[in-house]
Amino acid sequence: MIAVFANGVFDLLHPGHIHFLEEASLLGDHLHVGLNTDASARRLKGPGRPMWPLAERKRMLKALRCVYDVWPFEEDDPCALVRSLRPKVLVKGQEYAPGGKPCPEAVVVEAYGGKVVYLPRRGDWSSSAYARPVAAASGGVRVLVDIDILPDKRDEFLALALMHQDA
Repeated sequence: MIAVFANGVFDLLHPGHIHFLEEASLLGDHLHVGLNTDASARRLKGPGRPMWPLAERKRMLKALRCVYDVWPFEEDDPCALVRSLRPKVLVKGQEYAPGGKPCPEAVVVEAYGGKVVYLPRRGDWSSSAYARPVAAASGGVRVLVDIDILPDKRDEFLALALMHQDA
């Protein structure tokens, strides 16, 4: 049985996440997803994040056919969880490849003989990029909508959010 592991905050689930998780699941038999808790997400992403609480983010991820199980973790990185699960394959985005963003869990996986795979980014989706204009347009009110799902409706959505703010 080949266990695959990927992790993240996943607070605005978007097509980029779906592509990543589907591709990761093809690298083994079961895809385990490490999920930052709300406190961990706030430390990493800043105030106002995550957009969805842990229970809802976990529920959304578990609803995906490609995800076998979801494992919340409190730390800023999933090293302790990775040591416990010992997946044969760790999957990260290309931005975490050597010379890129730090990836301490890669060192853990390689130390016990596991493999690290870096997947290229598909599309230009970003939860952080979409969270900022939604928060700004709503006057800082948390708007729990992923406007990336319908990018051609983004301006219309923001105008509507501003209109409701003024009402």
